[in-house]
Amino acid sequence: MHGPYEEGVRDVFAPASLGPVRLRNRVIKAATFEGATPEGLVTDQLVDYHRRPAEGGVGMTTVAYCAVAPEGRTERRQIWMRPEAVPGLRRLTDAVHQEGAAVSAQLGHAGPVADARSNRLPALAPGRRFNPLSMRRTRAATAGDLAGVVRAHAEAARLAAESGFDAVELHLGHNYLASAFLSPLLNDRDDAYGRDLAGRAKLARDIGRAVRDEVGDRVAITAKLNMTDGVRGGLAVEDSVQVASWLQEDGSVDALTLTAGSSLLNPMYLFRGDAPLAEFAAAFPPPQRLGIRLFGRRFLRAYPYEEAYLLPLARRFTGLALPLVLLGGISERETMERAMAEGFAFVAMARALLREPDLVRRLAADPAATSLCIHCNRCMPTIYSGTRCPVREGG
Repeated sequence: MHGPYEEGVRDVFAPASLGPVRLRNRVIKAATFEGATPEGLVTDQLVDYHRRPAEGGVGMTTVAYCAVAPEGRTERRQIWMRPEAVPGLRRLTDAVHQEGAAVSAQLGHAGPVADARSNRLPALAPGRRFNPLSMRRTRAATAGDLAGVVRAHAEAARLAAESGFDAVELHLGHNYLASAFLSPLLNDRDDAYGRDLAGRAKLARDIGRAVRDEVGDRVAITAKLNMTDGVRGGLAVEDSVQVASWLQEDGSVDALTLTAGSSLLNPMYLFRGDAPLAEFAAAFPPPQRLGIRLFGRRFLRAYPYEEAYLLPLARRFTGLALPLVLLGGISERETMERAMAEGFAFVAMARALLREPDLVRRLAADPAATSLCIHCNRCMPTIYSGTRCPVREGG
């Protein structure tokens, strides 16, 4: 563990410590794939995407998604951490710092969520499984593959530190590789990476320890951990609490961001609100477009939106000494203050900041201010052409 909660009543808009980093407030721009890296490298569009919420008042913005290896991208138009990427990343971190905010790099390996057809590389997973989006089967990762993935996380964290990032976020959620290993539904291995919860958690814990050993306290280390996969037979909240406790014992992370849902099996469990099926279908070529229109509702299930919709699950983790980041339906000042009152150290928001990059500044200045986000989720299909709020643009 790297520091207890700060004493006293927390003011969400006051400065706060996250491991070795001092943030100007407790509001974090959550990782949301930007769709702004067509060559897998930083662009002016990506820099502006993160500069705007930094200018708008967030304490820290999170760059997503920074894959630790080429086959770990969800598809080939994503950044993967290598020396060639460092100059652009440095330009991005400099731009965010000039606005007074900190910046984090989300590091991870997509595992079975990776589009093997797009990457032109096999997708690694606990076992062989068919991915209907890529129309390919995953490859069962060997112990050697997993050791390489662990080393790749450590190397990526080192490159992030060299690029000027203040923090890294380890992606242990949404059935990406480490999360897929945590899931009893996806992981039925009979080796050191399976059998029981301790085995299923080995990859996640190995990644955390390797990153801590590599960067020490040069940057803050957070982890985005699934509380539940949102599917029958997947990771249950009781097991997730135990994994969180192990991460705390390992001393590998400075805070946990609590998330839920499966990009592979049930993505809308995290993104509550409307499920824009027609817009998703339109983002794909004709063969897949028809399939999404016919069968997409089985995959894109709609869940009603309410403020702080992950709070009931997240309360299960408040007995930990680790600082916790609450996300999921954070768009109003009252919700932020409620999270602080319940013991959460930070709040994270994403969709509301697409609609209004200056929302944090407005909420800090005016307690009566409200978010304009209508939770339509029409921003989600825009990840294929540049993530944005279509409502804000009048589209």
